[in-house]
Amino acid sequence: MLKPGSQAPAFTADSTAGIVALEAFLGKKNIVLIFYPGDDTPICTKQLCAIRDSYAAFEDENTVVFGINPADRDKHQAFAGKFGYRFPLIVDDDESIRKMYDVGKVLGFLFQQRIVYIIGEDGNIFYAKKGNPPVSELLQAIRAQKTGK
Repeated sequence: MLKPGSQAPAFTADSTAGIVALEAFLGKKNIVLIFYPGDDTPICTKQLCAIRDSYAAFEDENTVVFGINPADRDKHQAFAGKFGYRFPLIVDDDESIRKMYDVGKVLGFLFQQRIVYIIGEDGNIFYAKKGNPPVSELLQAIRAQKTGK
């Protein structure tokens, strides 16, 4: 797992919203990257639905959110459509993004770990946590980063 203070690796990838180039957001917005194991699984669905339900609060904090896993675009599109996600789900079919962000694999190396990174407007990671942190914690971290507290 990359540590806070690390420069966020840039990437360009396909997503449910077309091609996403992280460079387009670096220096302009905070970025939440949610590495999650699988589409349409109970914990992943709960995690991403919580983001969906609070997405306006992220927008208010000048923040974009991206979900990332190795599923293909069609599977991501079906998952996003089923639950109404307004944020892109990024295709990492060759797992190059997972590797850049040092996201490990679990369960006999079948699934990627669940890790959330928040990248500041300066392009540096300021939050990195395994698991499914509550949305309130993510928003608190973004607000604290903005105010320097």
